[in-house]
Amino acid sequence: MGIIMEINYNEEDKYYQAKKKVGNIKDFYSNLTSYIGVNIVLIFVNLYTSPNHLWFYWPLIWWGLGVVFHGLKVFEVFPVLGKGWQERKIREIMDKEKEKQNKWQ
Repeated sequence: MGIIMEINYNEEDKYYQAKKKVGNIKDFYSNLTSYIGVNIVLIFVNLYTSPNHLWFYWPLIWWGLGVVFHGLKVFEVFPVLGKGWQERKIREIMDKEKEKQNKWQ
């Protein structure tokens, strides 16, 4: 038998959560803008100073992976990092604790 948790959020809580989500989205777009701008400069510097030795793709790849994972987290595409996973894990831990208490009573 599982515990059913009903969470009632008031308007202030909803506003805080929405504000936090908008802040996370803004941070993602700042990261993306920096990624694009810096990598354009790095490509130019690489091609201008040493066109026979290309190295610009290394930061492009690794920082790009970071931007992708940041986006997956912010837009809740990656379920392990999302709020739903946290809620399920909390319920799981609470259920285990309740089973332990019931076992010893």
